[in-house]
Amino acid sequence: MALFLTFVVMPIGYGLWISLHAWDINVPAKPFVGLDNYQELFDPNGVDGPRFWQAMRATGIFTALSLPFLLVVPLFVALLMNRRFPGRNLYRTVYFAPYVLGVAVIGLLWRFLLDGNIGMVNHYLGLIGMADDIQWTTNTPAAWWALVLVTVWWTLGFNAVIYLAGLQDIPAELYESARVDGAGAWHRFVHVTLPGLRPVALFVVNSTLLASANMFGQSYLITAGAPADETKTAIFLIAETGLRRFDMGSASAMSFILALALMAASALVFRVFRERQEER
Repeated sequence: MALFLTFVVMPIGYGLWISLHAWDINVPAKPFVGLDNYQELFDPNGVDGPRFWQAMRATGIFTALSLPFLLVVPLFVALLMNRRFPGRNLYRTVYFAPYVLGVAVIGLLWRFLLDGNIGMVNHYLGLIGMADDIQWTTNTPAAWWALVLVTVWWTLGFNAVIYLAGLQDIPAELYESARVDGAGAWHRFVHVTLPGLRPVALFVVNSTLLASANMFGQSYLITAGAPADETKTAIFLIAETGLRRFDMGSASAMSFILALALMAASALVFRVFRERQEER
């Protein structure tokens, strides 16, 4: 309880207090402004409002594009890794290995690989007869697909391990009973595997949704928000507002609005899973 109060409750309260002030970290005076920082974000003619909602839109685009891949691809990998074959542990390690790398390593590595002029990705695309002049880091929609595919490559190992743990907890007797009843591979997957993975899937969907909506490092290091801030996510803008413009009041207000949006999305995920469970 002491750790929870110290590292969760108190920072939240302090951040809320900051959001109610004109809080410039370089100026001693930090006057109380009430809800002005929040009202500024909803003012279409203001300075921060349009920029913030553009960043929220970018966050939504990235989340919508990445979420299906981060849910389906790791499940497919987990199904393969759950089979018995020579070198299975090696393959599990290979798929999980990128996840242990820091975002700085991933961002710098792929920034050079995806460079539109000297990057190896365009080089190999040209070797197989495809377009070799794609500007992966400066033009959309290529920049969006670059961020999504890099993130999937980097993080699919974590979700795959969670899925794999869930698959190993499904009793083998259920599969045997399904085979005896004449169920094929697809019916066993739909009627045994997916229901057995429901608790794990709830965790994976919720954690992946929150992680995607909090994406920052890939955008900052690979595209730098280009082109024209189209790939600048909400966390990117919050960090820029608070740590470069030193406007901690506005940055805190942005953070709380983003947090409320994520809480609503998380509640929706729980409700959908609960309704499906009640239907079954």
